[in-house]
Amino acid sequence: MKKKIKDIIIIGAGPSGMVAAGYLEKQDASILVLEKQKFPRFSIGESLIPRCMDNFEEAGLLKAIGKEGFQKKYGARFLRGNEVAEFDFSKKFGSGWDWTWQVSRADFDKVLADEIRSRGVDIRFETEVKSLNYNNDIWEITTLDSTGKESQFFSRFIIDSSGNGRVLARKLGLEAPPKIYDHSSIFTHVKETNRPGGKEGELISFEVLDTETWFWYIPFSDGNSSLGFVGRSEWFDLFAGDNEEKFRKMLRETKYYKGRFDYYRLKFKPVLLKNISRSVQSVYGKGFALTGNSAEFLDPVFSSGVAFATESGLLAAKLAYRELNGSTVNWEKEYSDYIAKGVNVFSTYVKEWYTGRLQEIFFHPYPDSQIKEQICAVLAGYVWDNSNPFVRNHDRAVRNLYELISSQKIS
Repeated sequence: MKKKIKDIIIIGAGPSGMVAAGYLEKQDASILVLEKQKFPRFSIGESLIPRCMDNFEEAGLLKAIGKEGFQKKYGARFLRGNEVAEFDFSKKFGSGWDWTWQVSRADFDKVLADEIRSRGVDIRFETEVKSLNYNNDIWEITTLDSTGKESQFFSRFIIDSSGNGRVLARKLGLEAPPKIYDHSSIFTHVKETNRPGGKEGELISFEVLDTETWFWYIPFSDGNSSLGFVGRSEWFDLFAGDNEEKFRKMLRETKYYKGRFDYYRLKFKPVLLKNISRSVQSVYGKGFALTGNSAEFLDPVFSSGVAFATESGLLAAKLAYRELNGSTVNWEKEYSDYIAKGVNVFSTYVKEWYTGRLQEIFFHPYPDSQIKEQICAVLAGYVWDNSNPFVRNHDRAVRNLYELISSQKIS
């Protein structure tokens, strides 16, 4: 029997895979999505940034998302002792979206997948990729489903959007040392029955415990909230007990949020992830591209994960479609270099956060409004906008500004 060959197989039905699928469905491409898990399922990465909205819009997903009543996110707040730094996305440099959402990913990802399926795309849930082989420009993928049945699928191209599953990175030996070393995270959810009103109960907040340790609070529209800590891996070893005991002891280390969650039952045993940053040797190869966390993950501090996932998923889909339709694609320049540029900008800000220099800039008592707008645009995810000096000169701008404000303190 003649084998049926898809144009593109997408591995993973998270935001990156669904944005890729949404774009390709609009082009009437022949696609198949393979997803290891059954939806809805828990995932981290619950706070989006405005750049995501451009990608959801182009993939035709915004209308479906907007119907669900997710918590709107208009900015972010950073806390350190008695100091507060707020960034309002409507007061950022340049154009682009002024808001986005905070979401429970179990619900959010299912909305995306349901929308894509309603448009006729075949998504095979509970289907794990066991092996793959590339011969004569065709991929042969062997899968195992929840019933134990093996199947073979064939495609001309693979977009790996498997996230932390990192299917191609593992199977093709593409793993590389991470850009951010030795950071871990622990997180859970609570159902708030006495949440404060207004901004206090709506805005994502980051509380600094020390230069390299911080706590996140992400409220959702259904009354649930995400709580988590990020820091050096050795910090987590300071707390004895199981993960719930550790987590409750960590909550007592906060200042702003101390006591607020003491009497709430944790919705699930806190999840501890060690060494959370990931990287690869290459984000593309003959007949494949890696997107989102299957390629790079930096750090949760500026919520960049879903932005890079959707940016890379959309771009990979565009380039793969072009190539399969006879155009020459320079994957190094058009994909790898482009994604690397955004990753490098965010890497600078993440690294300078943990040196403490960016924290000093954030918590400066008299911030320059123009500079704050330029930094806000970076936090909103517009890290490819070279008209912004804090993008264009990212490797020098933060350090130079820190040195300037430090000299003013001395004088």
